[in-house]
Amino acid sequence: MDELREEVRVRYASAATAVAEGRGAASDADASGCCDPGEGIGRQLYDVLEREQLPEEAVLASLGCGNPTVVAELREGETVLDLGSGGGIDVLLSAKRVGPTGLAYGLDMTDEMLDLARANAAKAGAGNVIFLKGLIEDVPLPDDTVDVVISNCVINLSTDKPAVIGEIARVLKPGGRVGVSDVVADDELTPADRAARGSYVGCIAGALSFSEYRALLSAAGLTDVEVEATHELTDGMHGAIVRARKPVPARGAADL
Repeated sequence: MDELREEVRVRYASAATAVAEGRGAASDADASGCCDPGEGIGRQLYDVLEREQLPEEAVLASLGCGNPTVVAELREGETVLDLGSGGGIDVLLSAKRVGPTGLAYGLDMTDEMLDLARANAAKAGAGNVIFLKGLIEDVPLPDDTVDVVISNCVINLSTDKPAVIGEIARVLKPGGRVGVSDVVADDELTPADRAARGSYVGCIAGALSFSEYRALLSAAGLTDVEVEATHELTDGMHGAIVRARKPVPARGAADL
C-alpha cells in the first residue's frame, strides 16, 4: 500500500513540476486512464468560461475525470473540501461559487502540487481558500466542519477507500453532502479485470465497482446514495458522478 501511494505521489509531483516549469503536463509518467495529462481529458470537462477565469497553470494541472463543482451544486456561504486538490482548479472554482462568505479547502499529499495550487490561488486573487497537506484517509479537519466534500478522480487512487469514505462522513456537517467525480467499474469486473484495463496510477486498476461504492457510502452512515455513470473510459470502466448526504439526527423528545 505504501509503495502504491508513493507511486501516485511521484506521478503527481512530476505533473506539478512540469506545469510549474512551463512544460505543460508531465509526459513521462504513466498516463493511461482518465487522468491523462497529455490528452487533457480533465480540462475538456470544464467549460470555456470556467477555464478563462483561472490561471493557465491551474487548468493545465487538471488531471480529473469530471467537474465536481457542478456535481455538488455549490451555494453562497458554504464551506467546501476538495480531496486531492492537485493544482487547485476545483478549489478555485469552488471559491468563486461559495463567494466571499464561503470557504474552500484543498487537501493534497504532494508538496509540489500544494506549491502550484498556492501560486495559482495567489494569481487568481482568491482570499477564501486554504490548502492543507495531508492524506485523504486522515483529513486534518475537525468533525462536522464542511458543508460539501468534492473530489475529482482521486478516491480511486487511495489504497484505503473505507478510510476515505469514513473521513468524508466525519468531516461533513449534518445535512452536508458529497459531490464527487470518480472512475467506477462495472460490477462484473474483478480486480484482475480492472488491472488488465489500466494501471493504478492511471486511475483504472484501483477503481471501485458501482455496488462497492454504494456499499461503502452506506456503511459510513451516508444516505441518498447515487453512483451514476457519465461516460465510458474503457471497456467496463466509467467516469461517474457520486452523490450522498450525511443525515441530520432525528430530534428526540428532550430536544422538543
